[in-house]
Amino acid sequence: MWINIIGVIGVSIVVLTYLLLQLERINANGFGYSFLNALGSLMILYSLTYNWNLASVIIEFFWIVISLFGLYKWYTNNKKEKRIN
Repeated sequence: MWINIIGVIGVSIVVLTYLLLQLERINANGFGYSFLNALGSLMILYSLTYNWNLASVIIEFFWIVISLFGLYKWYTNNKKEKRIN
């Protein structure tokens, strides 16, 4: 039961993040967008360890990797801006 709740919360986070992007309430290059995508995907991936589905595991794995890349880009860009100022 709890595993499904964690998965549903993860899906809600990913969908809400996408909605916020479309409503221009969140910046795709910002920390929040990549962080929320990674968090939601991790929660979904956790739920998939109990309800296995290979295709879903693959997409969530890549969603996390891409989100981590986005966080890395945000971090390096933020570091450059601090050096300039």
